[in-house]
Amino acid sequence: MVVVGMDSADDQEALILAAQRAEIHAAIGFHPHEAKHLNGEALRMLRELAASPEVVALGEIGLDFYRNHSPRADQVRAFHEQLALAAELKLPVIIHSREAQAETYAILRDWTESASRNTLPSPVGVMHCFSGDLELAQRYAEMGFLISVAGNVTYPNAMRLQSVASSLPLEYLLIETDCPFLPPQSHRGARCEPSYLSETVDQIAALRNASWQAVAAATTENARRLYRLDREGQANTVEDRE
Repeated sequence: MVVVGMDSADDQEALILAAQRAEIHAAIGFHPHEAKHLNGEALRMLRELAASPEVVALGEIGLDFYRNHSPRADQVRAFHEQLALAAELKLPVIIHSREAQAETYAILRDWTESASRNTLPSPVGVMHCFSGDLELAQRYAEMGFLISVAGNVTYPNAMRLQSVASSLPLEYLLIETDCPFLPPQSHRGARCEPSYLSETVDQIAALRNASWQAVAAATTENARRLYRLDREGQANTVEDRE
């Protein structure tokens, strides 16, 4: 499991959980909702926390122009600062993008092009809870991103996401809970739980006319590549990022 932080308090809680169980890993960062709180001191603390061996990614970072809990200027600034930190630390990124597809894409395109000389990890990151169309998913895949599908792929009206899940090559797909949000159709209205993940796999397998085992195996291997985990689910050391 990868536990994802949203701000300084969340990031430290994620690290506490990861330290307690070998199969749990942490991603740390400032969600766009909390971007206004990412000042110089918070960025310094983020850099220090990222040195922990339990940290496998920087995120959830990005833009959310739907809620706008932080001013858009602060979101863009925090996004750039955290992308720069990820490149410096050679950590993959977990990207949040809601109602900001064009802006997110432009920032990530420029970042991957300018940071390529710094040898970004491969894959470079994941588009969390993807909400774009198949064409956008393919463009992100070409940039080095994986595309993550949550339980909403099981919703009857989620035709655009179902198109992505059925057509994008398996080597680019991840699955996620987005816990506590977006439970699969059979649990609509309830808190999402990790145990429901199998229903997401079922739906993707059906859409692709593939076996449950094939989808589970491929997406698990993709997660290992993204977060650089070994076969036992252990993270590589900080030195291995170099």
